[in-house]
Amino acid sequence: MTTPFSPPLYMQRYQFVIDYVKTYRPKKVIDFGCAECCLLKKLKFHRNGIQLLVGVDINSVVLLKRMHTLAPLISDYLQPSDGPLTIELYQGSVTEREPCTRGFDLVTCVELIEHLELVEVASFSEVVFGYMSPGAVIVSTPNSEFNPLLPGLRGFRNYDHKFEWTRAEFQTWAHNVCRDYGYSVHFTGVGEAVGHWREVGFCTQIAVFQRNFHDSMSNAERLEPSVYRLMYKVVYPSLSDNNIYQRTLVNEVLYEAQHLRQEWLSRMDSSNNAHFCAPPLMHLFQHGAEGGTRDWQPVYQQGGTICVPLACVWSSPRVRALCGSVQRLRQELLEDERVRMSADGTVLNLPAAEEEEEEKEVEEEEDVKAVSVVANSVEEDWDRELGCCGNI
Repeated sequence: MTTPFSPPLYMQRYQFVIDYVKTYRPKKVIDFGCAECCLLKKLKFHRNGIQLLVGVDINSVVLLKRMHTLAPLISDYLQPSDGPLTIELYQGSVTEREPCTRGFDLVTCVELIEHLELVEVASFSEVVFGYMSPGAVIVSTPNSEFNPLLPGLRGFRNYDHKFEWTRAEFQTWAHNVCRDYGYSVHFTGVGEAVGHWREVGFCTQIAVFQRNFHDSMSNAERLEPSVYRLMYKVVYPSLSDNNIYQRTLVNEVLYEAQHLRQEWLSRMDSSNNAHFCAPPLMHLFQHGAEGGTRDWQPVYQQGGTICVPLACVWSSPRVRALCGSVQRLRQELLEDERVRMSADGTVLNLPAAEEEEEEKEVEEEEDVKAVSVVANSVEEDWDRELGCCGNI
C-alpha cells in the first residue's frame, strides 16, 4: 500500500521515540517487537546517553539475519563515544516474565500490541507495567478510525494484526493500566489527516506512560536471562574504558604535534630561516595553559629535534575535550612510551628529519585522522535507510 505520508509513517514513529530519548535521556532502553532492528539502529546512532540498548522479538530467524547491522562501525573505533553502550538482542515474548528485563528506564512497543491475541493483552499489561515496572513506556498502535482514509485498504492494515482499536478503545485500555499499575498517560500520535478529516485523529495513536512511583529496581544489579535466549551482544568502544581513552588521547596529541611540526617545517622552508630559537619553556607553558593560544607558543628546533610546547597541543579543541586540564594531559603523556617529552614535561620532542618508514606512518596517521573527521560529521540519511518496515 502506498503511504500518503511524507516521511513515511514508520519513520515518523521512530522519530517520535528518538525525540523522546533526546528529551528525557534514559540510560536503559528495551524495544519489544524489534523485528529487523530498525529502531535499534537509529537509537544507537542517536543514543543521547543510552548505555544499555536491548531488543526482544519472538522471531529468532529475523534476529539472526539482522543482528550484525548493530555492530560498531569503523567510525565508532576512530571516535569512541564518551559514555558506554552495550547492545543485546533476545528471542522471547513480551508476555513472558524475564528477570533481566526489570529496571529499565524506557520500554518501547512500536506497532506491537495489535499483533497479540486479545486474550494476551492482559498478560502483556501485567508483564510490562506490573512485573517490569519501567520508568516510562511508549506504546503505538493503528487508529482504526483512520482506516477509511487510507487508499486501497480493506480490513486491517497488516495480515498479522489480530485487532485494531479505535481511540476510545485504546484510551480505555491505557487508563485501566494506569489505575492497576500506578502510571499516568499522555495521548498523542503521528500521521495527521488534513482539513475536516482531522476529527478522526492520528493515523498512528501513541500512549506515553510515566510511572508515578520510585522503583528501587532501576539501580539494582542486572540479572542473567533465564527465560529469554540471548542471540547477540556487543559492547561499543568508549572513553569510559581506560585503555581506549589513553590510546585515543595519545593519538590525538601525536596527530596535533605532527601537524604543528609540519606547519613549522613548511614555514621554515619557505622563508629559509630555520634558525635556532629556544624560548623560556616554563614561561611559555604557563602562559599557554591559561591563554590557550598558539601565537604565544612557538614551535622551535633544537639540533635534530623539533620542539612542540605542550601548550600548543593543549590549544586543540579535541585534546581539551578529552583531557580536563594541562596537568592531567602532561601526566597521561609521561606515562606513555610512544611520547617523547622534555625532562620537565612541557615540550614534545619530534625528529626534524624522519626516515622513509616513519614518514609512511605519519601519512597513515593523517589518513586515519581524515577518516575520523569525516566519520565524526556523518549525519543520518533517512532516505537511504532500508525499507525494512511497512509504510503504515
